Amino acid sequence: MPKASFEVAPLVGGEKVVTRIAPSPTGNLHVGTARAALFNFLFARHHRGTFILRSEDTDRERSKKEFEDDIFEGLKWLGLTHDAFYRQSERTELYRNYLERLIKQGAAYVSHEQNEKEPTKGSDVVRLKNPGKAVVFNDSIHGTISFDTTELGDFIIARSIDDPLYHFAVVVDDWEMGVTHVIRGEDHISNTPRQILIQEAFGIAPPVYAHIPLILAPDRSKLSKRHGAVSVREYRDRGYLPEAFVNYLALLGWNPGGEQEFFTMQELIDRFDLQKVHKSAAIFDVEKLTWMNREYIRRAPKESLQITISTALPQEIKKLPQFSESRLSALFSTLLERITVLGDVTTLAQEGELSFYFEPPSIVPLELLWKNDADLSIAKRHLDYTIVVLEKISEQDFTALHIREALFGYATKEGRGSVLWPMRYALSGKEKSPDPFTLAEIFGKKETLNRLRTASATIE
Repeated sequence: MPKASFEVAPLVGGEKVVTRIAPSPTGNLHVGTARAALFNFLFARHHRGTFILRSEDTDRERSKKEFEDDIFEGLKWLGLTHDAFYRQSERTELYRNYLERLIKQGAAYVSHEQNEKEPTKGSDVVRLKNPGKAVVFNDSIHGTISFDTTELGDFIIARSIDDPLYHFAVVVDDWEMGVTHVIRGEDHISNTPRQILIQEAFGIAPPVYAHIPLILAPDRSKLSKRHGAVSVREYRDRGYLPEAFVNYLALLGWNPGGEQEFFTMQELIDRFDLQKVHKSAAIFDVEKLTWMNREYIRRAPKESLQITISTALPQEIKKLPQFSESRLSALFSTLLERITVLGDVTTLAQEGELSFYFEPPSIVPLELLWKNDADLSIAKRHLDYTIVVLEKISEQDFTALHIREALFGYATKEGRGSVLWPMRYALSGKEKSPDPFTLAEIFGKKETLNRLRTASATIE
């Protein structure tokens, strides 16, 4: 019987490893499907093998093109590139040939079934002759598994000669495509006996099975929308980095040993081993994912991350009079302290926490007054002194450290709140903002002095 026509790369030990991920395009790419795809991808790449993407779109009513596109985009975003792609809906003739062969050799038969809702109507289905035997197979993760298939009876493998069911199509596809290892969720363990019976009917050897643990919510229930986002798209849209997401997914149910927590894709490929996949369920912890994403943001190269942040900024921020990439670059370190995902940049902008960096704030004179001071003349005196001191600092030395050194003795003597609060408010126009020394460095000497002079003038 012919197998897949594409070339399979020769691997370590002269073997050939082929894995596949076979999602149904009936919804967006689920976190669990993405983790299964990742394990298949890592295993194939570790052995210099082939990774196949197969769209199991035989459910014609629920399968949608937009869901298939979402799966494509999600896997691409994660960096899980496939070597071959197939759609089951385009393989109907192939399935028909295999069905006819089984019927001809007596391993399957056509059965006329009545419609329970409409007894006068019926249809011809194809059933596999079940020998009613114990099926035993070795799972790479769970060890030896045994099923008594007697209770399955002669189960249906096709709704009609041109409409195969899931179990039949999977067996044919895996055989035709040369799949050597089926790595999938442990919820598929119960499907394996039927598929092995179909394989035996054809006289073909089964692939190696590895059923990975399920991903559960923190309360150990099935991961669902009530626990938060379950699709990869939602995490991508919130601004999680794909590198962080892949790293976190890889450690859900797999542990290479040691203390290392952060892995590049190549490191994951080099170290991935099915023997180190856990048997117990993995818990999806959004807080741990977010922490890991925050760490990835801080470790990312400044140049590339600044481009990403700039892209995430709303247009209304970029249209402000003082917006420039150089100002954004000066703000970069401060901004990193306030975000855990890139979506936080948009949130900060919407909440008005970024606009003062790119346009002078509106000053309310009374807000310049420190809470224990009697009148605005005190705030003006401190602002004017601050202006005189900062004028003496060169452009080259206009850093948070030098500014602090120049002002801190005076602020300590006169009262830190009395001196530093009006400076801070004059620069930001906010009750809460970074310290005034950091703000002054971000704005530079000229803009800092302009804002301080404007604030002092409002008191007059």
